Amino acid sequence: MNRTIKNPCHHGAYMKDVSYEERTCEGGKFATVEVTEKTVDEALREAMPKVMKYVGGTNDRGIGMGMTVPVSFAVFPSDGGSLQKKLKVWFRIPDQFQSNPPVPSDESIKIEEREGITVYSTQFGGYAKEADYVAQAARLRSALEGAGACRGDMYFCAGYDPPMKPYGRRNEVWLVKA
Repeated sequence: MNRTIKNPCHHGAYMKDVSYEERTCEGGKFATVEVTEKTVDEALREAMPKVMKYVGGTNDRGIGMGMTVPVSFAVFPSDGGSLQKKLKVWFRIPDQFQSNPPVPSDESIKIEEREGITVYSTQFGGYAKEADYVAQAARLRSALEGAGACRGDMYFCAGYDPPMKPYGRRNEVWLVKA
């Protein structure tokens, strides 16, 4: 069951039955994996284990870095609102490794610098699938009409929980402020 939750820790708004907040997301160095020619759900099944292995020690130093949350991924809408077969996972390197991140052993993982971004974020529960992200993004975009401009060429989806956590899951859609 999907639900939206207003996070009391941030400045938020409630419009058209969509709870959302404007938030600044920290920049820095990220481990990224890009997958094309697959649906979002298939692409995540391919990309996430790569990121987890890198974080867990599959790198030039053989060291585990520990997980940071959320793990976010960029998706790219097509004209009709459905998503293109392209996805890019962004995992922020933990602070203690920001200045000198371990080199990934898997060549499909790149270390990239990303500036901080300001996003409009909405939160929902459950095991999120592509259709959930698309629906939540559409609801948020509708709620923002007249309130805030955001990029139309991409948006981020974020997850905070490990796959084995069955209840109280937290997912978010982030529309990037234009």
